[in-house]
Amino acid sequence: MTLAAFWLGGEAALIAIAILMPAAFAMAGLYIRRARLDGLQRDPVSELPFRPEIIARTDDLLADGPTQSGMMASLALAIDEFSDLELQFGHTAASDILHTVAGRLRSVIRSSDLLGRLDGPRFIVVLTAATRADLESLIQMSVRLQHAVQEPIALDGTRIYVTSSIGFCTPKRRPGQSGAMLIEAAEQALDDAVSHGNGAIRAFSPDIQKRARSRGALSDQLPNALENDQIKPWFQPQISATTGEITGFEVLARWEHPESGLVPPSEFLTAAEELGLLERLGEVMLYKSLNALRAWDAEDILVPKISLNFSAEELRNPSIVDKIRWELDRFDIPPMRVSVEVLETVIAQSSSDTIIRNLRLLADLGFMIDLDDFGTGHASIANIKRFSVGRIKIDRSFVTQIDTDMEQQNIVSAILILAKRLELQTLAEGVETPAEHAILRQLGCDHLQGYGIARPMPFEQVAPWVKEHTAALLHRARSENQVESSHPAESLPLTGKTA
Repeated sequence: MTLAAFWLGGEAALIAIAILMPAAFAMAGLYIRRARLDGLQRDPVSELPFRPEIIARTDDLLADGPTQSGMMASLALAIDEFSDLELQFGHTAASDILHTVAGRLRSVIRSSDLLGRLDGPRFIVVLTAATRADLESLIQMSVRLQHAVQEPIALDGTRIYVTSSIGFCTPKRRPGQSGAMLIEAAEQALDDAVSHGNGAIRAFSPDIQKRARSRGALSDQLPNALENDQIKPWFQPQISATTGEITGFEVLARWEHPESGLVPPSEFLTAAEELGLLERLGEVMLYKSLNALRAWDAEDILVPKISLNFSAEELRNPSIVDKIRWELDRFDIPPMRVSVEVLETVIAQSSSDTIIRNLRLLADLGFMIDLDDFGTGHASIANIKRFSVGRIKIDRSFVTQIDTDMEQQNIVSAILILAKRLELQTLAEGVETPAEHAILRQLGCDHLQGYGIARPMPFEQVAPWVKEHTAALLHRARSENQVESSHPAESLPLTGKTA
């Protein structure tokens, strides 16, 4: 504009425009707003602005009028199981993951959109002028963000796969006309997504807001829930990698809240630990699981074994072995039908003689000791023998993309070779696709568990699932026998005459 003024009116016009334009901008407050954006305090790890600055910038944009406000949406993203990644690879690697994810998110959004860092492994995206910000377009945007995040991350010669969960808020469902409310709505939707498992996407709704408000009261209700039959065991199948036959079920705690619905353990286990209720929770799970096992036996439902998770706090109890043995005698169930699952981090970090003693006693009685999340806690071979481990559960982070990533295959293959040399059984967690199943079977894994086989289910659904799964195996075996019988020459050994 100043150059045009000079061409049209000479020096006088140039000087007038050069003075009047900045004065008009200053009166409109544009310099103050720009300074606020340029002066954002940034997170040194992700190089992104923090929550207060993103809220302030969002408030500025909302103040521009109903046209701008009506096109703004928010998406909150969280890296799944980030604490496990930090334990497995260290704090420095975790920071590198955050930095890489931030860069990938920045490459997906437009330059006019806002990107910031929330608490922990969480990020916020504010779409400032979306031509379409309806449910469908935001789901598509969420999928694009997830695809950008899940590309392998190279750290010290190792490729790491991460997944993410996303919650978003559309302009029509925004609970209020402020940046804080827009961002909080996306976070509440994200909390709901996280509660439904890795990689979930959820949209904000009044129901989610209601559940978020009631979540704070769950801690106060937890003691009564334990005593009033609200917290129950759910069961996730484990099968043989080679035959597909059922080899057991892992027991997982679920809170069936009368008002809030199903509450996942991620929302109440921390509260149970803070309230000192982990031991009581373990007692409830043990009793109800053994009761379920006896009921299945009475109905001739094939459930060979159940696996129960025990915390370090429970295993430090000197009387835990007597309690477990007494419950087994009560239900007349032999110890070999129960596996005791212990996190690898417990074994890697524990020097408690009581824990060592209890696990050895349980192993001597015939219990299988499972080392859960193997590969995340850096347990030594000496500790594996020291704690009488009989089976290792390969963490899902090593199973993800094993059908397409040769490095993942090499890692799992090395684990399986180690287990074979140590005469340990193996179980792969997080199996989600037939291709992953096939590769693990080829590599020699003994057992499989994951959503690709079945999700955790309540007691009432176990018997129908077992019958359906058994029938499917029988049908497949008959089909294979028919194929073999129709080609008898292929199934007979070659003699000199036939050759």
